Parts: sequence; C-alpha cells; structure tokens
Amino acid sequence: MSQTVWIARHGNRLDFVDPDWFLTAERRYDPPLSDDGVIQARQLGERLKGEKIAHIFASPFLRTVQTANQVAEILDLPIKVESGLSEWLNPEWMTEFPEKLSFAELQSKFPRIDPNYTSRVIAEYPETVDKMMARSAQTAKILVSEFTEDILLVGHGASVVGTSQGLVGGTPEINASLCCLVKIVRHDRQWIMELNGDTSHLSQTEKVIRFH
Repeated sequence: MSQTVWIARHGNRLDFVDPDWFLTAERRYDPPLSDDGVIQARQLGERLKGEKIAHIFASPFLRTVQTANQVAEILDLPIKVESGLSEWLNPEWMTEFPEKLSFAELQSKFPRIDPNYTSRVIAEYPETVDKMMARSAQTAKILVSEFTEDILLVGHGASVVGTSQGLVGGTPEINASLCCLVKIVRHDRQWIMELNGDTSHLSQTEKVIRFH
C-alpha cells in the first residue's frame, strides 16, 4: 500500500525579522509569521494544490497554525492540532514552558481547526534533543498508522527533522529551512524520501538555516 507524507516547516517568523519583538511580546516564545512568512505559507499551499492530501496536522504554536491555515484554505481541509509536532522545548531557548494561545483561542482565530481531534502525543517541557527526536518520531509513526491516506505535517525545524528521520530511519541530514517541503513515500513497508527540504515553490528563501 502506498502513502505519501508531506512534512513542512512554518514560514518566516516575526522575531527573525524584528528581534526586538521578543522584548515586549505577551507570549514571547510563540511569535506569529512575518509578512513574508505569510506569503511563503501561501506559496506552500499553491505548491500542494492537486496533491491528494486528506489530512493536515499542525503544531499548536501560532506560526505553524498560521502556515497550516494558509494551506488549508487553498486545499479546503480542516486542521488537526497535534502537540507531538511542537517546537523543541529546549530550556536553553526557553526559560519556561512556552505560553501559547489556548485551543479555544486558536479555534476562534482559525475556524478550520477540527474541534474533535485530540493530540496523540504531548510535548513536555523541558526536552533534551534525544527526547524531542523520539517524541517527533513517535508522532509521525502514530499518525501514519492511524491515518492511511496522504497527509501533511506542519512543524518546526527540529520536528521536521525528527518526523522525517522517524519514518525513513537512520539519521539522514534533513534540510529543514523555512517553509520547506519533505516528501516521504511508503512503498509496501519501506519509506523513501523523494524530496528533502525542497524550496522550489518559494519566491524568497533563507541563506542560512536558523532553528532559533
């Protein structure tokens, strides 16, 4: 049985464009997309138009939900918010568990969010890199076993790497730049990576990959 898993990173984030945003932000570890990040997300959606994606899953962070929402609008699909796709909850990046919009607040802003879906894996602060990689890999494996149609996972640099490696096995280098696409296809029981961090759909790409 064949199945395609598309894995995307969110678009550019406001604190990458305006580092001072962090100093006065209400939720400093949950920045929104920047203006060019919204454009990237829309270009991602246009790239995926015509693919047979049946389900979209997104990390609960604002930038990933915003990215998924742009795609969902174009593909006319709901969004399933999945904690297992979360940012790496790295205590060196975040001094405390990152405050985010509540599920109800997210849903009011993004009506495409599926109110009946509950996360299969819960990301817990603080995380080592090994714990984050294991959590991301577990999430990918659970989702492909439960949802057997073609799916899209929208995550972060670290969770794009973790979900990709979780499916194909080993530790291949994943090019997880902003709004990139990884395409992994199951042929019988083996997962083959057909695209690794593709950005050909973007009019603007980053020259140096930043995770934080």
